[in-house]
Amino acid sequence: MTREAAPLGVFERYLSVWVALAIGAGVGLGLVAPGAFEAVARVQWARVNLVVAGLIWLMVYPMMLKVDPRSLRDVGAKPRGLALTLVVNWLIKPFTMAALGVLFFEHVFAGLVPPEDASEYIAGMILLGVAPCTAMVFVWSHLTRGDAAYTLVQVSVNDVVLVFAFAPIAGLLLGVTDLAVPWETLVASVVIFVVIPLVAGVLTQRRLKRGGGGAAAVEALAARLKPASIVGLLLTVVLLFGFQAETIVARPGRVALIAVPLVLQSYGIFAVAYGLAKVLRLPHAVAAPAAMIGTSNFFELAVAVAVSLFGLASGAALATVVGVLIEVPVMLSLVAFANRTRDWFPPAPAEA
Repeated sequence: MTREAAPLGVFERYLSVWVALAIGAGVGLGLVAPGAFEAVARVQWARVNLVVAGLIWLMVYPMMLKVDPRSLRDVGAKPRGLALTLVVNWLIKPFTMAALGVLFFEHVFAGLVPPEDASEYIAGMILLGVAPCTAMVFVWSHLTRGDAAYTLVQVSVNDVVLVFAFAPIAGLLLGVTDLAVPWETLVASVVIFVVIPLVAGVLTQRRLKRGGGGAAAVEALAARLKPASIVGLLLTVVLLFGFQAETIVARPGRVALIAVPLVLQSYGIFAVAYGLAKVLRLPHAVAAPAAMIGTSNFFELAVAVAVSLFGLASGAALATVVGVLIEVPVMLSLVAFANRTRDWFPPAPAEA
């Protein structure tokens, strides 16, 4: 199932530089032209911003071109990668996130933050912890040369569990029994970020192969679309930081405090998942995406639930936005680490 990908290009190798510039551009434009970002923010359906969704679709579609539907049938015979994903995402990550939130905001930072704000920051962190990644993991999988078909199954199984487990676990950790989950947001996000690009990719692949071009034509199209995928990522970063520019600039101290446990959680979860993958002797093309799914967050859902439960200007909403702030640079550093440690894992596609 694993196919060796082409080496990362110059633009991809320096992606962290372009992302840093995009963050700066987003914050700057958000301060200079907040009305424009407010107008973009209103273009939404079921609390999913359609402009951001379109950009994420642009990122994901080229990766879906390489998914061979026939290979999906083979994934069930290699369950260890799926088991790792589920254990880390649902039995470890939500609880470590809650523990770190309590540790820092009820103890380490207790004298720096009012108790009512601290409680909301913890709530926002919990919502991030119970929302593992759905869309962006395809980008991280691509950058680590992950197995596209296996990544798709990992994400799909995770999304099914998300539908049933998000509310109970979040409610347990928040101490709220009547947690109102925006189900429209959840369903719409899965459809937009996974189903639509997957169907488009499979249909395009079949059309190219029937046209006589074969796999070479698919690879050529994916290569031509690669720059568009990177541009989609950078424009997504610009928009997300433009939306929250005023909050980030107005409260930099609080942003820094929230970022500390979130960064520790991200690197800690990656270390756990990647270490377990090494113990299980998973191939790198399965191990890297499995670790990325748990480390990255479904920030669209976390932000939507935080806003619906606590309000747009709440500490919980701010915490979820800080999650977006740290995610891209942290994930890029982990992508670089995963690519440097490829030889830690079996070169052949052993049982996954």
